[in-house]
Amino acid sequence: MVSTRWLLATLACRLLTTTAQSEETQRLADVLFAIGLVPDEALATAAAGLLVSGANATSEGLQQALSAPGIDEHKRTQAELFYSYGGSPPVYPSPKGSGAGDWAEAYGKAQALVAQMTNEEKNNVTTPVLSTRGCSGFTGTVERLGFPGICLNDGPAGVKGPVAENDTRANGFPAQLSVGATWNRGLAYWRGQQMGKEFKAKGVDVALAPVLGPLGRIATGGRNWEGFSNDPFLTGALIEPTIKGLQESVVACAKHFIGNEQETQRNPFLVGYLDNGNYTLNASVSANIDDSTMHELYLWPWYDAVRAGVGSVMCSYQRINNSYACQNSAALNGLLKGELGFQGFVVSDWFAQHAGIATAETMEMAMPDPRYWGNGTLSTAVSNGSLKADRLDDMATRILASWYRYSTTELVGFENHYDEDVRQPESAAAAFQVAVEGHVLVKNVNNALPLSKPTVLSVFGWDAVAGSTADPTQSLGGVGMANSQIFTTGQNFSAVTYLQLVAATAPLGTTIPDVALNGTLIAGGGSGSCLPATVSGPYEALLRQALSDGTKVYNDTRVTDSPVVEDGSGVCLVFINAQAAEAADRTTLADEFSDNYVDAVASQCANTVVIIHNAGIRLVDRFFDHENITAILYGHTPGPASGDALVELLYGRQSPSGRLPYTVAHDEADYGSLLRPDLPTEQDPQYAQSNFTEGVFIDYRRFMKEGISPRFEFGYGLTYTNFSYSNFSVSKVPNARFDLAPPGSKSSALAPEGGLASLYDVLATACVTVTNTGEVAAAEVAQLYVNIPGSGVERALRGFEKKLLQPGESAEYTFDLKRRDLSLWSMEKQDWMLQDGQYEIVMGKSVLDVQGTAVFSV
Repeated sequence: MVSTRWLLATLACRLLTTTAQSEETQRLADVLFAIGLVPDEALATAAAGLLVSGANATSEGLQQALSAPGIDEHKRTQAELFYSYGGSPPVYPSPKGSGAGDWAEAYGKAQALVAQMTNEEKNNVTTPVLSTRGCSGFTGTVERLGFPGICLNDGPAGVKGPVAENDTRANGFPAQLSVGATWNRGLAYWRGQQMGKEFKAKGVDVALAPVLGPLGRIATGGRNWEGFSNDPFLTGALIEPTIKGLQESVVACAKHFIGNEQETQRNPFLVGYLDNGNYTLNASVSANIDDSTMHELYLWPWYDAVRAGVGSVMCSYQRINNSYACQNSAALNGLLKGELGFQGFVVSDWFAQHAGIATAETMEMAMPDPRYWGNGTLSTAVSNGSLKADRLDDMATRILASWYRYSTTELVGFENHYDEDVRQPESAAAAFQVAVEGHVLVKNVNNALPLSKPTVLSVFGWDAVAGSTADPTQSLGGVGMANSQIFTTGQNFSAVTYLQLVAATAPLGTTIPDVALNGTLIAGGGSGSCLPATVSGPYEALLRQALSDGTKVYNDTRVTDSPVVEDGSGVCLVFINAQAAEAADRTTLADEFSDNYVDAVASQCANTVVIIHNAGIRLVDRFFDHENITAILYGHTPGPASGDALVELLYGRQSPSGRLPYTVAHDEADYGSLLRPDLPTEQDPQYAQSNFTEGVFIDYRRFMKEGISPRFEFGYGLTYTNFSYSNFSVSKVPNARFDLAPPGSKSSALAPEGGLASLYDVLATACVTVTNTGEVAAAEVAQLYVNIPGSGVERALRGFEKKLLQPGESAEYTFDLKRRDLSLWSMEKQDWMLQDGQYEIVMGKSVLDVQGTAVFSV
C-alpha cells in the first residue's frame, strides 16, 4: 500500500486541469472528497473527470477485446461469475481465536472489554476513520470504555511520517533485502527490536512490517527488495526474530498474505471504485497456485511468522485462484487461522477490500476506507442475521487481544509525536551493522580490496552522492523516489505518473525509471521506502576517509555517457544502482546506460571497483570480465548508513560477510518464464491469469533443475580470507519418531500457533567444523541443503549458521533438521509427510560450492 496522505498531497499539488462534468464524474468526485483523498471539492471534480475519461477509454478497449472471435461469451456477459467461483474452495466459518498459550491473558482482557461493548462499538473497533492522526491508518474508538483506537503505520524499513519529505526524526533502517543478504538471525532480531522502539516512540500501535510476500517468483518483481529472499527457508528463519524484536514494543503486521508475486495488474482499475456495472474494467491478476506449491513454497515462512506469535497479518491485493485475497476463505480461514492457528487479526491492504459482509467472514479490520463497514454496517448485519453475533465478537476480540498483548501505546497517533526526535545510538548501530553485513563481495582480483591509504582515489557515478538533484516539488520524496525523476532516455518521471500506477489507472506498460539518476539509492520506492532523518552518502564518507589518509580525490558524478578519468593510476570507484518500486515491475535486470558507463570508466582506469546499490537482482555480465574491473560489490538497500558502512568494508575494518539471497544469472533469458510478470492475454484480456505451473521451482531450484549455470549462485559471497570445512556428519536423533505422518495429525483440536507441534520435532542433526585458514578475521556462513526423496528439488536450503572466526580459529557449526524440514505436503492426505527412501544432506559454502555430503534413510 501507498499512504493515502501521499495520494492526497500529490493530487492537491498536481491536478490542475478540469473536464466536462457528468453524473458519473460527480459521483466519483463525491467519493474522493468524502473519503479524504482529495481535500477540495473542485479539485475532486477535476480528478474524477480525468479518471472517468481513462475508465471510458479502458472500457472501450476491453469490450472490443472481449468481442473477438473465440472468446467465451460468459467472459463478456458474466465475467465475475465465470472467473470467481469454483477455483478456490469455500472454508467457513472463520475459526474463533482460542486465546491459548501466551495469548491467554490478552484474550481474557479483550473478551472482558468486548463483553461490555454494544454491537455498534464492536463495529467501530474493526472500521477505519478518515482522521488518521498522522498515521497510515486509524481505527474507530470506544471512548466510553477507554479504548483510544489503534494507529497503524508504515513501514518495513522504519517508521515514516505524515508529510512527504524526510521529516520523521527517526533513523530508518536497511530494507529487508539487505537483511536477507546478512544471513544473520541475530541482526534480524536487533533491527526489529530497534525499529519497534522507534514506532512506539512515535505513537504507533501496529508496525506495517515485516514482509513475507512477494517471495520473489518473478525476477523483475517490483517489490522483491521488500522481502528477505527468494528462498522460503531463509525468509522464515529471518522473519521469526524480526517479529519477536518488533513485538517487544508494537504489534507486527506481517504482509502480504499470499501469492502477490507481481505488481502489474495487482489491483482493479482505480482499486475498484468504478466497479459499478457501467464499465468493463480490468480486475486484479489471479495467482493460481496448487496446494503443494502453496505449502512447500509460499506458505512455508508464514508457519514461522505465526509460530513467532505475530499479532497481525495483512491480506494482499491480487486474487488467489480467482478469489480476492482479502475475502478468500480457503486462504484466510483454512490456511492462516485453521492450519497455522493464527490468533491475531487480519487487516486488508489499503483499498484491497472489495466486498462488505463477505470480507467480514474472513478478515477483522478494513483499511483505510470505511465504505463497506462504516455507518454501523456490521452491527446492522448482526441485527438482520446476515452476520453472526459471535463472528463480530471474534473480530473485535482478535484486534483487542493483539493490542493488549503487544501495544497499548500511550498518547496514540503520530501527530502527537511529530516533533519528537526518536533516534537513539543503539538504533543507529543496528542499522549500520545490517548495512555492513548486507553487502556481498562477488569479485576481488588479486586482493584489490581492502584499500590501504591509496595515493589517488577517483569517484564516479550518480549513485555516489546523497540527496536528490531533482525537482523537489514533484512529491516523490514521500515514497522514497525523489532520486528517480528521469529515465535514462531523458524522459521525465513525475508524481502524477506514479499516482496512476498506484491507483491502477495507468496504461499497461507504464513503468518507473530503472535507474535512480538523481542521487544514491538506499532503498526502493513505495510504502516500503526508507525515509531517514539523515543519510550518510558514499562520496561524503569517502571524503572523510581520504582526508584522514591524505588521499587525493577526484570525482565525476554527472549523469553522462562520457565520464572523465583525470588520473588512471589510482583506484576508481564506480557507483551505479538498480531502482524498483511498489506498483510497477522492473523492465530490465541490467540497464545498458549504466553498464556502458562502467565500461567507459574501466577503459581509462586499471583498478576499477564497481559498487551497485540494487533493489533486486542486478546482472553484471556486460562488464564482469573487463580486465580492469578488479572488484564488484553488491550494496543492496543499505539505508541511512550507506556511506559509512561501505567505507567500513572498502578499508578493511570489517571483512565482507554477506551472501546472495537470490541467484544472479548470466542473461535475463536464463530466468525463462519467471523473468517478467504475467499479462492479460487474448483469451483473458480483463481477468489476467498468473498460473504458477512451475510449482516450487523458482530461483536456484529452477536453475538446478534446468541445468543452467548462473553467474553467481544462491548463497555465494566472498570475504577477505579463506575457510576450510572438515568432519561433516549427520545423525538421527535417538528415539525420534520417524512415522511418515506427523504425530498428532489426526487430532481434532485447534492447531497451535505455527501448525502441528510435531512438525518442529528435531529428527536429525548435522555438524561440521569450519576453520579460518587466512590472515583476516571474517564471518563464514555455512549452509545446509537437503534432497528429499521424490521432491525433484536437488537441494533445498534447510539450515545455515554464521560465525565470526579469527585467523586460524576453528568452530563447530550445528544444524537441527526438524520434521517439517524433511517433509513434503501430500495433497491426498492433506498433511506434511516424511518420504520413504534416502535423504541426501549437503553442506556448502553456497548451493553449488559443496563441502560435504551425507545420507540417511527413512
